[in-house]
Amino acid sequence: MARRFRGSDTFKVDAKGRVSIPAPFRRVIEASDPDWTEGLRPNIVIVYGPESQNWLDVFSMEAIHEMDDQIGLMQRGSPERLMIEELMYGQSFEAQIDDDGRLTIPQKYRDKIGLTSEAFFISAGDYFRIWNPEAYEAKAARRSAKLADQYPEDFDPRSLLPSLPKG
Repeated sequence: MARRFRGSDTFKVDAKGRVSIPAPFRRVIEASDPDWTEGLRPNIVIVYGPESQNWLDVFSMEAIHEMDDQIGLMQRGSPERLMIEELMYGQSFEAQIDDDGRLTIPQKYRDKIGLTSEAFFISAGDYFRIWNPEAYEAKAARRSAKLADQYPEDFDPRSLLPSLPKG
């Protein structure tokens, strides 16, 4: 099983679009890149998505290879496969983490998600997201309000997890 990203943090973005990747995230990226060895730069894939997406999804190479396999199982030419191919192949790019543990985010993607002086990183299991901190806070507040209407105050979200098979 692949290592998982955990946690969240905010880092400064410099004028060239360089931002430090949280150190624990870098360890997962390195461990999940089959081509990485000490002294090389680890690879990632960044999905910037359609115009309506105001964050970047950042996938380890292991997660990308798994999705490539899943896409390969889909019916060639189906609308569903075409949609996911456009997202995962046409609206993404490969990048590397530099020797100082930083990612350079191209200007057009910083503009797309409104990234200026700070970037908010939040893990999502086998990938993480990069947000403009204010945009993330607004989205999280809307989600919390919606969940508050749907579930009781002392609701434990872990109760939504399915049971694992016995044995």
